[in-house]
Amino acid sequence: MSAAPFRLKELLRAKRDGGVLKEDDARWFLKQVALGEVGEAEQAALLSSIFFHGMEPAELEGWTRGMVASGDVLDLSGFEAPRVDKHSTGGVGDKVSLPLAPALAAAGCVVPMISGRGLGHTGGTLDKLEAVPGVRTDLDESEIRGVLEAAGCVICAQTEAIAPADRALYALRDRVELVESLPLISSSIISKKVAEDIDALVLDVKVGTGSFLVEEEEARAVAQTMVNLATAAGVHTSARLTRMGQPLGLSIGHTLEIEESIAVLKGGGPADLVDLVTLFGGDLLAAAGVTADEEAGRDRISGVLQDGSALDRFERMLTAQGAADALAPLEQAPDLADWIAPRDGFLTFADLRDVGLAVAALGGGRTNAGDRIDHAVGIVSHKFRGERVRAGEAIATIHHRAGAGLEECLRLLGRGVTLEPDVPSPQPLVLERVLPRPTTSP
Repeated sequence: MSAAPFRLKELLRAKRDGGVLKEDDARWFLKQVALGEVGEAEQAALLSSIFFHGMEPAELEGWTRGMVASGDVLDLSGFEAPRVDKHSTGGVGDKVSLPLAPALAAAGCVVPMISGRGLGHTGGTLDKLEAVPGVRTDLDESEIRGVLEAAGCVICAQTEAIAPADRALYALRDRVELVESLPLISSSIISKKVAEDIDALVLDVKVGTGSFLVEEEEARAVAQTMVNLATAAGVHTSARLTRMGQPLGLSIGHTLEIEESIAVLKGGGPADLVDLVTLFGGDLLAAAGVTADEEAGRDRISGVLQDGSALDRFERMLTAQGAADALAPLEQAPDLADWIAPRDGFLTFADLRDVGLAVAALGGGRTNAGDRIDHAVGIVSHKFRGERVRAGEAIATIHHRAGAGLEECLRLLGRGVTLEPDVPSPQPLVLERVLPRPTTSP
């Protein structure tokens, strides 16, 4: 450890005892982390103190600015169109980003979307995109600019230069069970978005058993904190809490979700997915000043989905990111099995996390960050929540490889999905909108 030992010890002691980190100390610490000058023991000590004591709002703003300052900000000079992005906290079947980014580009925006990979019961946008043969998501800054120039949108991984302190600290948090911290989650997400040099951001904060945030109160707190952080950094930001007690769309699995996204880009697709694409697109177009209000923004997004211009942007993006034949049919899993209803009933979801894990059991998910995934496996439901199912009818079709993981998949589906005698009460997809306002300490 070559960082100034006295300053480091004082900083660790102050936060251990519940004190507030000064911004210059936070910036110094995070820069040293990015340079590899602070040991993992000291990093874990500070992260633990933040985990247990939380952070004051102003303290968290300074910490987030320090995360951004630990690396570089994307240079998007020369792009005259408004720069916008969307982030989701993740859920089962959540593929909104795939059609939304090209739709926003077709509607007159530049979309530098830095995304992540799936872990556990949720799928990652980058993993889904890589189901298209040849597509690269690990791009450097010059390559990001090239894709933006070709298509107006890019979906890629965090570069080495963007918020490098976040990359190091997140990997450590994952290993030592310090992920579930409101200030650390919020600063990790927002630091990367601020480093994109965007004008407007919308956040999709998922709530329910298919999300990492199961309770509304917790999700609301995370949404409010992130909105306030991004707003304080000069990014016009809002969030919506959306329900994740049932899958989004009908397809779960990387190839299957790409196909469903392309259906949306062709003017079709499941209504719930289309609703969120147009909703978030409308929010961003209004925030960026492209349209007079959200309603006009939603109309604009609907228009580019119907007229083919969003699909064209998607094809151009995939081609610029390495796809040889961007819209060619994708590889399908070689084997299919129908999941048959044992009795009459109305489809409900007892625990959507189990449904996501059912896809992982087939090979379509990962337990550890380095695990390989099978893009072609997955599940296609034939019913939405609340629809009637007859005994002997296929509830869903499972795409698998020679039965690998099929027994465990069926066990998890049987636990996560139920058939109830009565029609379940309707559940609105969108719960509420979150706008900037003062908040209490996280």
